[in-house]
Amino acid sequence: MGFFSTILGFCGFGFGISIGLVAGYFLFIYFQPINVEDPEIRPLVQHDSETLQRMLPEIPLWVKNPDYDRVDWLNKFILYMWPYLDKAICKTAKNIAKPIIAEQIPKYKIESVEFESLTLGSLPPTFQGMKVYLTDEKELIMEPSIKWAGNPNVTVAVKAFGLKATAQVVDLQVFAAPRITLKPLVPSFPCFANIHVSLMDKPHVDFGLRLIGADLMSIPGLYRFVQELIKDQVANMYLWPKTLDVPILDPTKALKRPVGILHVKVLRAMKLKKKDLLGGSDPYVKLKLTEDKLPSKKTTVKHKNLNPEWNEEFNMVVKDPQSQALELHVYDWEQVGKPDKMGMNVVPLKDLTPDEPQVLTLDLLKNMDLNDPQNEKSRGQIVLELTYKPFKEEELPKSFEESKSIKKAPDGTPAGGGMLVVVVHEAQDVEGKHHTNPYARILFRGEERKTKHVKKNRDPRWEEEFTFMLEEPPTNDRLHVEVVSTSSRMGLLHPKESLGYIDINLSDVISNKRINEKYHLIDSKNGRIQIELQWRTS
Repeated sequence: MGFFSTILGFCGFGFGISIGLVAGYFLFIYFQPINVEDPEIRPLVQHDSETLQRMLPEIPLWVKNPDYDRVDWLNKFILYMWPYLDKAICKTAKNIAKPIIAEQIPKYKIESVEFESLTLGSLPPTFQGMKVYLTDEKELIMEPSIKWAGNPNVTVAVKAFGLKATAQVVDLQVFAAPRITLKPLVPSFPCFANIHVSLMDKPHVDFGLRLIGADLMSIPGLYRFVQELIKDQVANMYLWPKTLDVPILDPTKALKRPVGILHVKVLRAMKLKKKDLLGGSDPYVKLKLTEDKLPSKKTTVKHKNLNPEWNEEFNMVVKDPQSQALELHVYDWEQVGKPDKMGMNVVPLKDLTPDEPQVLTLDLLKNMDLNDPQNEKSRGQIVLELTYKPFKEEELPKSFEESKSIKKAPDGTPAGGGMLVVVVHEAQDVEGKHHTNPYARILFRGEERKTKHVKKNRDPRWEEEFTFMLEEPPTNDRLHVEVVSTSSRMGLLHPKESLGYIDINLSDVISNKRINEKYHLIDSKNGRIQIELQWRTS
């Protein structure tokens, strides 16, 4: 009887389960709840911060902060290049670490320290956004937000006292907000001379450390201690305003800073050819260094003289003695019309012996083409005394900050006076009614200087420097700078028009030695011009 009861019990249980499942299914299908409301859909802007944080656990910086830009293109680039960047970075890290390790291990009686494996893994870092700052100086400032949750495999084997121990770094996470400054910007590839890196906040660093197969970070208290130690050590070295400086180019060569002075003394010329109708000539000499935008130096005019003597001296700033050369041209002065060319020649500076005066007698040529038969004709000779004086090693700038400092006025500056340097960098949003071919015109104490013309450009960039030698500080003077546009077409209708001007009080320059500002142009709708002023004293 007990056996039959057991069989019937199992059958009843199975039958009851089947009936219950079928009944539950039909009840679920055919009976809808009547108290369920449709979900309310609201825009994201109507949610509070806590709700948004639950919905979006990680909001990109370019969403929260409008001054951060999206850099998805950079993340894609790094993703595609990561296998190659991984190998290149690891190879560079090994090359840097090997000499450091070799220098340090004898102090601790360690036989060897070697990388058994070194790879950054398959997950590249990502840029959550990037902020870019624009300044009036020659620099570019970027602040990226970097997050890297990587799977690197860094295994280091240490041998000491006949024993071997391995340490492995895994599951690395780094969150950092560095400031990267590229300065100065220069016209030589890669277009910046230094990289300055600093951290705006303490970085977040998390990783696992395995020693002989055991995870050391699981030891109570050690994880937090190591994290805080790393944060403090990195912050002490690189937290702003401290920086990591990486030199890329020599600032002296990149910016073509002066490296010496060429002293030129024009002595005399001999056997010049007659250019005037009455059988004479009015010669003068123009001197200029190649690769230099400064105006040419000129001697006085010697009227009706075919064997003139000048004995006039000039000082010229040298920036690259290996590539620069002294160009000299002899002209016949004309009261009306252009002067006639009488001859020219070139002296490469690399042929001069430093600090030794050299007297050169040069034949005047028509041009520097050695195959031109007209150069065989006699045009006379000119005698020069040249002395190249390179600056001493301690006088050359060692860094960008030093090269950027105010230089002293050259020899010969009047006592109590100095040199006013005007650098016209650029203008923005200048526009004329009839044409926009701007150039800058500078007026100071009756002297006029002009920059080059830039055709059809509302944002011209000149980067031209002008100097004024003064016997006393211009404390009560004003500098008049005007942006002018000239028509590129021949005609008398609207040949020239002003695009705006500014009058700068020079008292601030005398007290501060240097100012670099953007000024709003008067009589211009939105025009601005960037002017740098320096006051150099001996």
